[in-house]
Amino acid sequence: MPLIGFHCSHEQIPPSRLLAYVQEAEAAGFGAAMSSDHFSPWSERQGESGFAWSFLGAALQATGLPFGVVNAPGQRYHPAIVAQAAASLAELFPERLWLALGTGEASNEHITGEPWPSKATRNARLRECVDVMRALFAGKVVDHDGLVRVDRARLWTLPPEPPKLIGAAVSAETAAWCGAWADGLVTINQPRETLERVIGAFREGGGGSKPIRLQVHLSWAETEEEALRIAHDQWRTNLFSPPLCWDLETVEQFDLAAKHVRPEDVRDSVLISADLSRHVEWLRELSELGFDQIVLHHVGQDQTAFIDAFGRRVLPELAA
Repeated sequence: MPLIGFHCSHEQIPPSRLLAYVQEAEAAGFGAAMSSDHFSPWSERQGESGFAWSFLGAALQATGLPFGVVNAPGQRYHPAIVAQAAASLAELFPERLWLALGTGEASNEHITGEPWPSKATRNARLRECVDVMRALFAGKVVDHDGLVRVDRARLWTLPPEPPKLIGAAVSAETAAWCGAWADGLVTINQPRETLERVIGAFREGGGGSKPIRLQVHLSWAETEEEALRIAHDQWRTNLFSPPLCWDLETVEQFDLAAKHVRPEDVRDSVLISADLSRHVEWLRELSELGFDQIVLHHVGQDQTAFIDAFGRRVLPELAA
């Protein structure tokens, strides 16, 4: 079985509670963790958006878990600053941090006041950021004049090993593109045939045998009705396919777009069941695709019951 991780959703939970939850998750048997990195939530009901990098220092100190963080360098973040932040954490906590790099969403990036570029431009910008960050991790003095600009940047504090730069992709096209530069792939749960295409495209695009990771959105509660209610309340603004999800800018726009989403519609993106054995079956099926890590995101704001139930029932069955 792959390593099972716990997802820390800053858009739904304040950092202080997330820190307690990830400690609970480690004690319950989760073997890894992953952090989002947003400036804004996707809805008023989610209602949070702590700074991921502050949290990561605390969480890496408070646990022994390896951590991934989703990040979009190029607009809200200058790549040299991302590289400095990641290098410092990797120096403090060697070989425990990896970065999942993507091209971003307007909901976070519009705050700079810069125009929101086309997807092709965002891809090109991210590729430049990757090259800048790798050069900085190698100890080089970096000058760059392109979609991002860098003037004589050098990282003076370097870790023993640089953090892995993992490509974040949902589509097969993006996964193939990531295969050319990334140290691995992370994607989200989708229909099996879609996941197979995404994985195959990454492998054929240059990813070869590099590690692949999966984030799974799920909802569990004591009753089916409550599990469905939680998923609809918290995650109905997160169902939209690109480019809509990339281009909306405010929580008001997301809530308006989700106005007519029915509870049953959420099942297309979230694994919803009160039956823990059903979750075991789903995760076993996903593990067959060869993921080295599967990160679980219970989409509710209260994580304790989920952590306890999965720690007692789901993780041991998967391990067995």
